[in-house]
Amino acid sequence: MNLIDRVKENFNASIQLKIDATPLLAGPITDAAELVVQRLLEGGKILSCGNGGSADSAQHFSSLMINRFERERPGLPALTLTTDSSTLTAIANDYGLDEIFAKQVRALGHPGDVLLAISTSGNTENTNAAVEAAHEREMRVIAVTGQSGGRLTTLLRETDVEIKVPSDSKIRIREVHLLIIHCLCDLIDQQLLGS
Repeated sequence: MNLIDRVKENFNASIQLKIDATPLLAGPITDAAELVVQRLLEGGKILSCGNGGSADSAQHFSSLMINRFERERPGLPALTLTTDSSTLTAIANDYGLDEIFAKQVRALGHPGDVLLAISTSGNTENTNAAVEAAHEREMRVIAVTGQSGGRLTTLLRETDVEIKVPSDSKIRIREVHLLIIHCLCDLIDQQLLGS
């Protein structure tokens, strides 16, 4: 296969997953956006976390909330738990990697806040520990996952929202996660600012 065909193959695989996933994800994405807006209007904030590419997605979401998406608006309260290297390394050193997000959720999260937990597999222990800590703090959780949803799926409560990408390819899942983040931001702006 030549390189141009390989590029076309990658584009087509990404496009096809997005087409196939749309009917499965539209409802949960809408539910998640409505939850975020409800909590923001009640004075809550959004904490987000993930590892690797999922950390990038968590940061991207927070930056779009604090700065803006496509329209001008006041900044919205969002924190990424992946960006403070001093805090992350101190927690990892003293308590282990599994606690790097959970300790921050316990310190920064309040009832009425939302945790956006992003994991392609749902089996990342530090993200799962953050979900458990969020529940301890009476927070709701939006889980953005893929594959089977892993152990994360089993931790979710009825009042939480799971947006699970139906794929086993981590790269394709991450591509759809980015689109999910953009859909969330668009729906949040739509609800807060109107058309």
